[in-house]
Amino acid sequence: MFKVLRILVIAQALGVCAVALTACGQKGPLVHPQDPLAAERATLLQTLTPRFQSEAPQPQTPPATKP
Repeated sequence: MFKVLRILVIAQALGVCAVALTACGQKGPLVHPQDPLAAERATLLQTLTPRFQSEAPQPQTPPATKP
């Protein structure tokens, strides 16, 4: 009984590993984007924890002058 259970556990572990290794589908090296549009995107930390978005410095607008 234990041999059959051990074989099934090993087979399932190998199956999970095979799926995990092939599920990505990413081809080529992983690189950080360097284009100007990437500068405006949220980082992974900002995506996972929205509270950091409020801590980002806001752009300063010049004070309105009276005409």
